Amino acid sequence: MAEQPALHRGNVAVVIPALNEALRIADVVAGALAQSDLVIVVDDGSDDDTARIVAATGAVLLRHPQRMGKGRALRDGFAEALRRGMAAVVTMDGDGQHDARDIPRLMAAANAHPRNIVNGARLRKRSTQPWYRRIGNDFGDWGIAWGCGFRLLDSQSGQRLYPAPVLALQGVPGEGFVFEAQILISAARELGFGVVSVPVETRYAEAGNPVQFRASHFRLFRDLSYITTHVLGQVFGHGRLLQAWRRKRSRAPVIFDPDAADDSRHT
Repeated sequence: MAEQPALHRGNVAVVIPALNEALRIADVVAGALAQSDLVIVVDDGSDDDTARIVAATGAVLLRHPQRMGKGRALRDGFAEALRRGMAAVVTMDGDGQHDARDIPRLMAAANAHPRNIVNGARLRKRSTQPWYRRIGNDFGDWGIAWGCGFRLLDSQSGQRLYPAPVLALQGVPGEGFVFEAQILISAARELGFGVVSVPVETRYAEAGNPVQFRASHFRLFRDLSYITTHVLGQVFGHGRLLQAWRRKRSRAPVIFDPDAADDSRHT
């Protein structure tokens, strides 16, 4: 397998799936363009001004005529990035919760840890995350780690860096939010890729915060049920349950955080 090239703003695209993101998408795209030369927005059948706003920026706009789900939006964004020769993709949500200024840190982690997906883990100011999202994340981490064969942090994060071999995976099952869970498992099983977590900033609607966010598209019980059913199906279908469980327990999460005050967290 070819060695991963050094990643930088010229060969890492930002892919933003967008569904009715008119409230914040202009700022999200502007932030992404400050960190990458190629930003691809996949408008998943929005019925607001999302497409019109994106068209006025320097981003590449792909449009679905009707809603097809986040999984399909990501697949189409990945395919476009590969067509343009990108070595990796950073994904961001279109609602403004992710900070594009974390993108260089994701690239640094990928350069330090080739053959890994880099996950922007929401470990900072975690108390501001809605309680139901924390519960969903913790439960998702438990099941997805079993499927991957190693422990990981914040498996539900939408801010990740995927190297080109992961983007090129074919037949990754699952739609909607399930796709983001499955691609971690598929990359681990088919490519031998791990996951490195980088602590990132994430912004939520809070009392007194003048910045507004649209309501989350993630529905805790519905989407967590879909993810759980799918992941457990993958785990049981793969077999060797006790062996997989022991392998998961023996491999601690990897965190890349060179700026952390506590040296024990460095990788």
